[in-house]
Amino acid sequence: MHAITVTEAGGPEQIQWSEVPTPTPASGEVLVRTVAAGVNRADVLQRMGHYPPPKGISDVLGLEASGVVVELGEGVTGLAEGDEVVCLLAGGGQAEYFVAPQGQCIAVPQGIDAVTAAGTIEVAATVVSNMDHVGLQPGEVFLVHGGAGGIGSFAIQYAKALGCTVIATAGSERKLEHCRAMGADVAIDYHEDWVAAVKEATRENRGVDVILDVMGAKYLEMNLDVLATDGRQVTIGLQGGRKGTLDMAKLLNKRATVTATSLRFRPLEQKAEICQRVAEVVWPMIADGRIKPSPETRMPIQETRRAHEQLEGGDNMGKIILTL
Repeated sequence: MHAITVTEAGGPEQIQWSEVPTPTPASGEVLVRTVAAGVNRADVLQRMGHYPPPKGISDVLGLEASGVVVELGEGVTGLAEGDEVVCLLAGGGQAEYFVAPQGQCIAVPQGIDAVTAAGTIEVAATVVSNMDHVGLQPGEVFLVHGGAGGIGSFAIQYAKALGCTVIATAGSERKLEHCRAMGADVAIDYHEDWVAAVKEATRENRGVDVILDVMGAKYLEMNLDVLATDGRQVTIGLQGGRKGTLDMAKLLNKRATVTATSLRFRPLEQKAEICQRVAEVVWPMIADGRIKPSPETRMPIQETRRAHEQLEGGDNMGKIILTL
């Protein structure tokens, strides 16, 4: 089979469509013939040498993909050859075939096709697991940075579906309009004084209850400034750096929580639970229209270099999906 490989850490020019051995499903795994695979910032980081896959996982790129089950590993139940599935992966999805643990394979939701589903499961799993982690509740005020990206587009809609007031940041008027179209009550240009704007957008400048942060160090202190009393921040990305400072007295006085999570390195049992949570909670929201797929750019998998260039260029909105 052919797969997306990286010859050595570096730029998009290191990406190759290479011939590699077809994987064999181990116990509890299935082999899937790929229909489509999502592209995520984690793929860019892995290509650059900053985010290697977990031990024992294929170094082929791809953390989410959809396709048709063609072979069952020993002990697999609840799936059959010919089933159409979408899968959350630790790697290996950008290939003609991939293997996936059975617990991380769920049916494609009603209302979208398998290609769109391939670009939906990773963002859905990320948002749902993190909002469960910080306990986002109806009626709360929710702030998401990077509102025009795949994570942000989904998070805006999910928080609105839960009955929250949503504030999003983005970097251009086109992206701000996209955030509003996704359901954001307030969209703020992060080039401006977004801290003041967020406070002004909340009742009596009280701040926000929950922040979904992709920036890390750069926004650490500013996020704390806009957190309300008993507010919670969860960081899922480090686009603004790894090391920052935090005023612990302010954190204490606000009784605030600052936490961070990753999805890729979780145990199989946890990822299986998250996938079931997506199937039970998110898929019905997609089926009845409460959550609509964000804008997507589809391109043949052989053009993965271009996908990386587009994602790194800063103008991309929504998801990039590779098709086979």
